[in-house]
Amino acid sequence: MERGELGRRFETLRGGIQVTLHTLEQEQTLPITMAEAWDFFSSPANLDEITPDDLGFKITSPLAGKMFDGQIITYRVRIAPLVHVKWVTEIKCVEEGRAFVDEQRFGPYKFWHHRHEFEEVPGGVLMRDKVHYALPFGPIGTIAHALFVRRKLEWIFGFRRELLARRFGK
Repeated sequence: MERGELGRRFETLRGGIQVTLHTLEQEQTLPITMAEAWDFFSSPANLDEITPDDLGFKITSPLAGKMFDGQIITYRVRIAPLVHVKWVTEIKCVEEGRAFVDEQRFGPYKFWHHRHEFEEVPGGVLMRDKVHYALPFGPIGTIAHALFVRRKLEWIFGFRRELLARRFGK
């Protein structure tokens, strides 16, 4: 089963700040074992491989072999032509062999929470992504989401889907 989905709702974050919280969900079944899936996806170094070159994505922090709770990873990413920003995420809630969360600490989003889950299914592993995110700049962020950001995220996750299908098979 493969699907991608976007949704939105209004939420109040800590400090009483109200934001439009968007959701991106995607599922993809890969014909690999749970051990293979966890080995690949729990290595932050593999993030470069599954990110489109057009984003100018570069990990700027030293990396441990496998992720761990509390790990801070810094990146540099291009958000527009000639505009690069620093993105800092923290790995949270590592459930060994099953799931993990990355949360933005600093970066282009007002809020970013991405849960990665892996479930053994007949013929392989079902990989689930659920991203909750909000943009800065109030109404300007809402317009940017409608015109650009939503499509960009769909494109990034579509690229990832295609790359993983080529790398691991369908």
